[in-house]
Amino acid sequence: EVQLVESGGGLVQAGGSLRLYCAASGFTLDDYAIGWFRQAPGKEREGVSCTSSSDGRTYYADSVKGRFTISRDNAKNTVYLQMNSLKPEDTAVYYCAADFAICELVDEYDYWGQGTQVTVSS
Repeated sequence: EVQLVESGGGLVQAGGSLRLYCAASGFTLDDYAIGWFRQAPGKEREGVSCTSSSDGRTYYADSVKGRFTISRDNAKNTVYLQMNSLKPEDTAVYYCAADFAICELVDEYDYWGQGTQVTVSS
């Protein structure tokens, strides 16, 4: 069974850091593109970052460039999102997702986790 489980969220002050984890099971991680998405209260889900299954390409939304870093450890079936210099506008539920295709920041991935809450206070 394909499963994705996010963890690492929490409450931090503006300017702080968090490291999110996406633990994958039931499939070979390096065959899939992995994306991170977020949804703030009253807002639609938006793409944050993704990493390609084939060539290691990464992509970031303009709002997080220079602050967030996506990475993967295929041996551990885990994908990470390092979040630095956090801002209140980063507050959202963060989801990881897997797709047997290319890396894109579009809300059309095949598999989704249940999300982890990130709250950044001013």
